[in-house]
Amino acid sequence: MYRDKTLLPTEAIRLAALGTLEMQPMRFSALARDVRAFASRIAGPSLDILGNSLELLRLEGLVAPVDDGGDQVDPVVAITAAGKAALVGLLCANVRGPVDGVSKLILALKLRFLHLLNAADRQAQLELIQEASEAELQRLHDLRQRHGDEPGLLCAWLDLELEQEIGRAHV
Repeated sequence: MYRDKTLLPTEAIRLAALGTLEMQPMRFSALARDVRAFASRIAGPSLDILGNSLELLRLEGLVAPVDDGGDQVDPVVAITAAGKAALVGLLCANVRGPVDGVSKLILALKLRFLHLLNAADRQAQLELIQEASEAELQRLHDLRQRHGDEPGLLCAWLDLELEQEIGRAHV
């Protein structure tokens, strides 16, 4: 985690994999495809995000093969008790405003798997998300106010970002 207790890109991938497996066990290859597809559609293709191996989840005991007839090459894997604890820790991490692809990915993953938390943790995360969104709105409004009279396309871009952030704030 970063110093502000927000997730690193590699932790976003862990969150994606563990949350997916919490919903249902699946073949390791299918898990990798699902995580890659989701992350790429939110944050765009990135070696920083996608270059990390999901194999570490097995080595760390966060996921384990289930008995599926002995397929050693592409086993069906499920989340373990340690994996569930790690998932809760990742879901309960602090939130940054979605200013870049990784932050947007983390926000999307939290929203995708929020239902896996207990009610108190879910409410705390919703409040963190709201606070981060309000801070992002303030940052964009400040930029718009400071540079609103300048020529160029910055204001049009800021208006689009503000519109998107206002939409996120109402999720």
